Amino acid sequence: MSASDRPALVRKLIESWREDPGATYQSWFLWDERIKNFRSIRRGIQQVVAEIDNGSFGVAYRGSSLETVVHSIAEQRQIFKGADHAFLWKPKLRIPDIYESPTNQRAFGRLLHNCVCCDEAEDVISQIREIDALKIKGLGPAVANLLYFLHPTLIAPFNTAIVSGYNALTGAKVKLGSWEQFLAMRSGILDLNDQYRDLLSNDLGAIGGLLFDIGSGRYPAPPLGGEEADDWSRRLDVVREEAARLDKTQLAQGESERTHSEMQAWLRDIGMALGYRVWIAANDRGRLFEGAPLGKGCLDLLPDEIATAPGADAIRLIDVLWLERDNAQVAAAFEVEHSTSIYSGIVRMLDLALSGSKFHAAAGLFLVAPGNREKDVRAQIARPAFSRVADLDISYLPYSELEAHREQIARFGSGLKAIRAIASPLSA
Repeated sequence: MSASDRPALVRKLIESWREDPGATYQSWFLWDERIKNFRSIRRGIQQVVAEIDNGSFGVAYRGSSLETVVHSIAEQRQIFKGADHAFLWKPKLRIPDIYESPTNQRAFGRLLHNCVCCDEAEDVISQIREIDALKIKGLGPAVANLLYFLHPTLIAPFNTAIVSGYNALTGAKVKLGSWEQFLAMRSGILDLNDQYRDLLSNDLGAIGGLLFDIGSGRYPAPPLGGEEADDWSRRLDVVREEAARLDKTQLAQGESERTHSEMQAWLRDIGMALGYRVWIAANDRGRLFEGAPLGKGCLDLLPDEIATAPGADAIRLIDVLWLERDNAQVAAAFEVEHSTSIYSGIVRMLDLALSGSKFHAAAGLFLVAPGNREKDVRAQIARPAFSRVADLDISYLPYSELEAHREQIARFGSGLKAIRAIASPLSA
């Protein structure tokens, strides 16, 4: 195989990867919840900065605002699994040294604050070099996973599998744990992204997902030399067939019979039957369920009083809103937590409830989830970062109760009484 043949093989790899329902492109990068999570994670990072700045962050990872936001990143499906490991306190090694050292903690806070505030690649890289110069023990490029959610077009996700995938695809020898090595890899990733931009995205999460799937063994990298292209192509076909078989097995074993879209459709139909105007999350309106868009018959625009309120960008992404027929009052808000991202749903609820607008003040707030997720929902609500939830009217609504009672509620219900009857309060 000549060097001139390799780009065609890389292109074939990316095309196969994009078409694979179980690979990160379709299962994570195109996942609607991924987009919803950017604002909530950014908000979480800003809270970490504020607590460090005012001296209330504390000296432990467990229970901190940093644990909350890193946990929300780790929820982002397989690509970020284990993202919290780098931030866990290792007492024998005393790393990462941002908990017991006030100086290092403030430096970490400055890094996050300055990266929140800047928009240019040069500024972000300058902040990375500044933190690297301090040589804070145990604080390495895993922080890039925070920076990715601040600047997805400038910083790629980072973990062991991504590094392995990059080395396999490019022949580089990038090592873990070094900011300099990370910046060198970032430069190479940008070059790759430019070369295959028509198949990837300006958002570096796409190429990060590709590298993850290569590094984790889902896809073989095209040969750098010595292996015939035909042999690699046959191996790619075998890997794809095996991945498809495993995906079907996992789906049969682990996927809930109900879907996120189905829950939204049920809540939409109940709301309409009860006489409310219904809003479906802006990025879900066109999604098809049983052959029709979820937004069919729903509001095309939020009332101006809501659309211009503080936190409106998050409010418009709440899965389902019920609005009073004759005014702009939000009667109820529902976040469907089908598999992950409980954190982000709670943040959107807080944005609605704490927006300071009279049009949201009396809203009933409901986290809708499978019955086996109640423990997860309550664990998230109990986090210190969500201390304000105790003052709010937030309830847990299990799928099973909604399924069992939705028809009766739609036929005989009035207002929120029946919905509240099948939900369990989450606040103390």
